[in-house]
Amino acid sequence: MEVDEILICAADAVLEGGKGVRFLVTAGGDDGTGFVVRYGGKAYAYLNRCAHVPIELDWAEGEFFESSKLYIMCATHGAVYVPETGLCAGGPCKGGRLRPIALIERDQQIYWRPDDYVRPARA
Repeated sequence: MEVDEILICAADAVLEGGKGVRFLVTAGGDDGTGFVVRYGGKAYAYLNRCAHVPIELDWAEGEFFESSKLYIMCATHGAVYVPETGLCAGGPCKGGRLRPIALIERDQQIYWRPDDYVRPARA
């Protein structure tokens, strides 16, 4: 069965520059998480995997932004990413980027859309 959209959370659970919301995915056959954050009034989702070393970004669950709230930051090696594009803006992954996950925000809810690489989590 093909899944078009999977509910992540209520839209108001993701605040501007605030904590992100994690969700389970299978990426390239491996179990993992995605996350959604809000920046500039818009929600963005990415695979929770640093472009430098494939580890999760958040230092505490849902803590993705660095102190200025301008960048998503990898807590392990300090790589910083532009929230709107996932492009690495500095640190050990320069030139790399986070893997985007398609989002739909509708009726006060946020959904994600699986693709060829990022699929629904295995049961």
